[in-house]
Amino acid sequence: MSWPIFKLGDLVTIKGGGTPSKKVEEYWNGDIPWASVKDLKGNEISSTADFITEAGVKNSATNLIPAGNILTATRMALGRFVVNSVDMAINQDLKALFINDSSVVEGNYLIKFLSSKAKYIEGEGKGATVKGITLDFLKDLQIPLPPLEEQKRIAAILDKADSVRRKRQQAIGLADDFLRSVFLDMFGDPVANPKGWKVKKWSDVLKIVNGKNQKAVLADDGKYPIMGSGGEMGRATEYLTPENSVIIGRKGNINKPILVKEKFWNVDTAFGLVPHKELISHNYLYWFCVFFNFEKLNKTVTIPSLTKADLQEIQIPVPDLALIYKFDTVVKKLESTKALKTTSLFESNNAFNSLSQRAFAGEL
Repeated sequence: MSWPIFKLGDLVTIKGGGTPSKKVEEYWNGDIPWASVKDLKGNEISSTADFITEAGVKNSATNLIPAGNILTATRMALGRFVVNSVDMAINQDLKALFINDSSVVEGNYLIKFLSSKAKYIEGEGKGATVKGITLDFLKDLQIPLPPLEEQKRIAAILDKADSVRRKRQQAIGLADDFLRSVFLDMFGDPVANPKGWKVKKWSDVLKIVNGKNQKAVLADDGKYPIMGSGGEMGRATEYLTPENSVIIGRKGNINKPILVKEKFWNVDTAFGLVPHKELISHNYLYWFCVFFNFEKLNKTVTIPSLTKADLQEIQIPVPDLALIYKFDTVVKKLESTKALKTTSLFESNNAFNSLSQRAFAGEL
């Protein structure tokens, strides 16, 4: 079935955002949610990590976006589309899409089609370190538009299929919540250290491996994953960081630690953290990083950044090794259950993607 094709720029009005000066205290910690890339999670955004004041809005390039519009990123986190369920301001890496005529395109249909193009959009990102797309690229995205009632029908079908995926994602999330509770019960808040464990610096309990540019080791059949702060980026013929280590971003996603069970090559915007096993385990280190707020070490205004020197000074509680090993046993048991749920989610994702392709090709 053939449907007319429209450019996204003909269907929506696009507004950008900005960042109030962080040197002016009166612009921050107000009651206006201020969204950035790190807030683009799930299908909807109802809260943000940061808040600004009315003065911050008036004295910056940000825009206040009414609830019910589509937000997306043009730098980092490419291909993510979410609806803001409350009024909020946005930073310069985000764009808000305002539908021009709801009798022409239905919002739920539009966001589902755009989300189906996530991999394509991500692949078109340009930049040596931080990938981005231009406003012209966004405006030129091709949108097939069936009649409005057909758009609603397609969106309703995909909503039902997506609910299955979300339930399986929630099941995996519950496993992580359980581990979070177990960690806190056994060790206490690792930042506040209420159980009074002895404290050491990161420089005493782990090794920080600097990342490097991956061009020289890049290979489709490489034995080792190339890892950035957002996950795997390709394959490499060599590795920098040993297995059972943690990766955190040096730039960009600095608050999203990843536990890696195999040897890997970390890119130059990511640090590899190798625990000294006679003191702490990789599981303990990972969960410490989950609870630690790396944003407080960020000294930049635009792209969040961390330095090796600052990381080495972080204070970490060091509990009895026997207790850490007990936590490792709990993690191992839960991982086997989580692996089954992850396989089920993978299958659901494939089924949903196949259904989306058929839906937007007019085959449903």
